[in-house]
Amino acid sequence: MHSKLLSGLALGLMLAAAACGGGEPEPAATPESAPAAAPIDEATAGHIMGRVMFEGEPPRNEAIRMNSDPACLKAAPGEQTQETYVVGAGGEFANVFVYVKEGLEGRTFPVPAEPVVLDQAGCRYTPHVFGIMVGQTLQIVNSDPTLHNIHATPSENAEFNTGQPIQGMTTDHVFTSVEVMVPFKCDVHGWMNASVGVLNHPYYSVSAADGSFALNTLPPGTYTIEAVHERLGAQTQTVTIGETETADITFTFQAPAAD
Repeated sequence: MHSKLLSGLALGLMLAAAACGGGEPEPAATPESAPAAAPIDEATAGHIMGRVMFEGEPPRNEAIRMNSDPACLKAAPGEQTQETYVVGAGGEFANVFVYVKEGLEGRTFPVPAEPVVLDQAGCRYTPHVFGIMVGQTLQIVNSDPTLHNIHATPSENAEFNTGQPIQGMTTDHVFTSVEVMVPFKCDVHGWMNASVGVLNHPYYSVSAADGSFALNTLPPGTYTIEAVHERLGAQTQTVTIGETETADITFTFQAPAAD
């Protein structure tokens, strides 16, 4: 009788353990690591080239009055205007940032060792629009014999505001996050402005005086290409390129509506 009772208790405990999930736990599933992206084969790479155009009457660029600083007047005599709308006689639109927005996911790219230089010369930022990679050094130079300060106001990166009171002075900065675009201004000279596209890949371009741009040596695939202007916003196009293929695209920005 006693042995039957013990056997019954043992059986009950085993059933209870099974009902409560007892026993050896199932091994946890381990996610498979993403395969490393193959290096880009330049022999089969394609290219995306094109132009940025402006349609309509471009607004007049704002006049720049440098009389607040004699050093600026001396460095940049004559009439000066902003570089917001740089439009050629045939509608060619310069200073538009063009880059691969989508299509490179899963790939990593080496960060260039050489810095990108942002110069302050003639109390203007040069270049007005440019690109850089995350982790790449931005070297900011003061080529003027007057005080400048570099005030970047990003939304995804850390804001910084650095003074450069001495001609020839340089300051280095590194962006840590992708962000298109980051504006720059000078709090000493209110007309000075520039913008940078910060990316995790090298496929970007700024439209030249003839509106041209090039995104070279892309692996075959489908890409979203975005063109960004500081006042007129962004446009996108989807482009598919095959091996050794060159695709030609055009972005056309319209004149803003009159107030």
